[in-house]
Amino acid sequence: MKIRKFQTTGRRLGLGLVIVSSAFLGGCFDGDSSSSSSGVNEQLFPADGTFEATIKRTTDGVPHITADNLASAAFGHGYAQAQDNVCLLAEAIVKARSERAKYFGPGDGDINIINDFSFKAQGILSGAEEEYSNLSDETRALIEGFTAGYNKFVSETPSSDFPPECRDQPWVKEIRPVDLFAHYRIVGQYASGALFATGAVFVAVPEGESPLPTPVLEMSSKLDVHNLVAANARTNAAKQVDFQDFGLGSNAWGIGKELTEHGKGALLANPHFPYTGHRRLYQVHLTVPGYMNVNGAGLLGTAIPLINFNENLAWSHTVTTSRRFTLYELTLKDGDNFTYLKDGVEKPITEKTFRIEVNNGSPTPTILEKTFYFSEYGPMLAADAVTGGGLPAWGASGTAYTYRDANASTERLLDTWLQMSRASNLEEFQAVFQNCGTTFWTNSTYADAEGNAYYIDSSSVPHLSDASLAVIDFKRSVSPEYNQLFEAGLTLLDGSKSRDDWIEGDCNGLVPFEKKPQLLRQDWVQNSNDSYWSTNPDAFLTGYSPLFGPEQTQLNPRTRIGITMLQNPLDPGYAANPPAGQDGKFGAQDLINVIYNNRTWYSEQFLTELRERCDLIGAGAVNLSAGGSRAVDEACGVLQNWDGVYDVDSVGAHVFRVFIANYRNKFSADLTVPFDPNDPVSTPSTPSDTNRGSPDDVMLVALADGLESLDAASIAYDARLGDVQYHQPTGGVPPGGTPVELLQSFPWHGGDGSVDGAFNAIGVVTSATAEDTVFPRIAPTVIPNTAGLSQAPGEGWHMARGTSWHFGLEFTESGPEAYGLVSYSQSTDPDSPYFNDQSLRYSEKDYRKLLFTEEEVEANLLANGVTTLSQ
Repeated sequence: MKIRKFQTTGRRLGLGLVIVSSAFLGGCFDGDSSSSSSGVNEQLFPADGTFEATIKRTTDGVPHITADNLASAAFGHGYAQAQDNVCLLAEAIVKARSERAKYFGPGDGDINIINDFSFKAQGILSGAEEEYSNLSDETRALIEGFTAGYNKFVSETPSSDFPPECRDQPWVKEIRPVDLFAHYRIVGQYASGALFATGAVFVAVPEGESPLPTPVLEMSSKLDVHNLVAANARTNAAKQVDFQDFGLGSNAWGIGKELTEHGKGALLANPHFPYTGHRRLYQVHLTVPGYMNVNGAGLLGTAIPLINFNENLAWSHTVTTSRRFTLYELTLKDGDNFTYLKDGVEKPITEKTFRIEVNNGSPTPTILEKTFYFSEYGPMLAADAVTGGGLPAWGASGTAYTYRDANASTERLLDTWLQMSRASNLEEFQAVFQNCGTTFWTNSTYADAEGNAYYIDSSSVPHLSDASLAVIDFKRSVSPEYNQLFEAGLTLLDGSKSRDDWIEGDCNGLVPFEKKPQLLRQDWVQNSNDSYWSTNPDAFLTGYSPLFGPEQTQLNPRTRIGITMLQNPLDPGYAANPPAGQDGKFGAQDLINVIYNNRTWYSEQFLTELRERCDLIGAGAVNLSAGGSRAVDEACGVLQNWDGVYDVDSVGAHVFRVFIANYRNKFSADLTVPFDPNDPVSTPSTPSDTNRGSPDDVMLVALADGLESLDAASIAYDARLGDVQYHQPTGGVPPGGTPVELLQSFPWHGGDGSVDGAFNAIGVVTSATAEDTVFPRIAPTVIPNTAGLSQAPGEGWHMARGTSWHFGLEFTESGPEAYGLVSYSQSTDPDSPYFNDQSLRYSEKDYRKLLFTEEEVEANLLANGVTTLSQ
């Protein structure tokens, strides 16, 4: 194994591709059954082949869909989602079919070309076509029903009536079930293959070979410009430096009967997802009488909601610390870059050639062709590009690199959530995972009517032998370079030995249920994207595969404030009320108010100390780390009066933010109490007294540096947080257009989960496109060490991710009672009444009851809120 120093930076290169025109493109639960005389399972499909569903819209446009069979319920769901989000759904299918370049051209930095080819190499559409016949009847019912509902809306709606982002666009059209299934393959690979689809697979060629695509009909017109495609792909591949961070986070609590008002279970669900793009969550209530009754929200396009509750149980998901892929270092045969040796046996590196269309602005698209390479594990990978030279190029040292993806197949994706939704108790819920169900890249946190609180890392994790794991541990201990790769999320295995193959077993190479981290409690379990080991510090989880994540390591500040509130349910901290109310027992409204109390770990740890140091320095000057000095007394006066939380009316939260954004970079040098794995919540802690209250006080210097940023951005120290922190929808144009602000903005409460240490985590997004899409959005240019403060004078913090679908739930004698919101609302159509109604609610902390019973639904119907569909 040959590893050089792992570089994490790369030079940004130019973009561009001169398109040359060409001609044509070449070439788990069985459940109860109720079958008709024709053999059709009438719980899954209509006996006469006609989909029929009733959609009842209630407060904020939430669709409650009832049908006699699963396919028809999905039919109603597909129709409702298309009504609210047709542009995003249509673009997701374009992406899954590798047709972005066909409709939108090369894209910024040729990204559409790179993506389209990479998704073909990863088998997104072709794999869906190959696997479709293997799908369960349940999954087919969901996919085929949802597709039919989407198609019904698209076919019945004039293209001129679509939202502005896709109005009169040719790519909004009817789709096939397999196209929707291909989209699920992308969703499944968000934390694995998708990380390599921006360039790492694209430039994977041996030394001496060109990674460039070529026109199908050779022409001599400026083909050298194609070099920029490969350069852009290589630059993109180097941008991802943490392969366990793919932009998603969440909080989830399961509360057991010992700590609830009714002596049953309760759940806090708080996903932190993007407010734009395909990862928006959409609430729906699906009912098939006698078969399923579930209320929740799922990613756009998923035919069944994913974070749900039914009559008896509820769950939420958080992104796990586990690994969903492994790299393999192949030992090449001497003089042959296309043959590798495994256990002394020669193995071929195979190739496939793909074509894509590229819109060049003329009536005839350019047809590009490119060859990709594959090992037995999966696509080849340009590991030198991924690691900035930390690993050698293909063939440079007699090695080549490839990867195996634990989520390459999504055959079980809908089956898992359907079975979870139909479960009625803990045993049935666990049976989903005993039967190899997977939630792909998330943990599951659960509570039920019997008072159980349960956690499991339910993600897809490669199952390696004890011998293989021992080798990983040994390499990490003796090789800093190998350990650096591992810490970055890259698990490098030896492809020359079958020892490092996954153990196939019953779960096709994934860790089985009995070896997954899990914990059952009667008090509480929680996860805020830290390792499983600290699910509850009264019962540490240890001894699991390192591919599930680290043990006995520092916790993030969201985890620390969350556990603090669970351990001290009667202590309000800086908030107005204690987490569990006055009785110390959690109820549904207590739990959503835990999100809305806007406590942060760092303010509760450091505000008192910072105030004391402010008093010591007074009006004196504080040295700036970049040179010079300044006074901090005006800002200190604001901090003395700050309420310590991140509410829209809080005055001083943003001043503390720019302080902590700088001071957190000094923790390792300044905090005097080191991390103690026996006390992971309270440690590390305690600032040093060195230079305390002097011009060189580390805390005061951090404050002074932060104030320089506020001054540069013309942000007043005494501003309300809601005056400088807001949510403003933008976009409103097709790909390639100039985005605009859409309707009003809203003051936004909460704070950055990492920088502020806020439990109610929100954040700034600097991407110029909506998440996972090519739709343009207005994006800020930000000042470093400010949690995303815009450089534009007076603009402040433009929040575009974080608390999204969120709720607090408890089980009572009358069934589930829940309160929550979708913070950015149901629809992305600015002409829809459901475009920003819940955004106003979130801004004002005006959560609503999540309706579940038929009586509640009927009592809250909107005017003209009932639609009956058939097809």
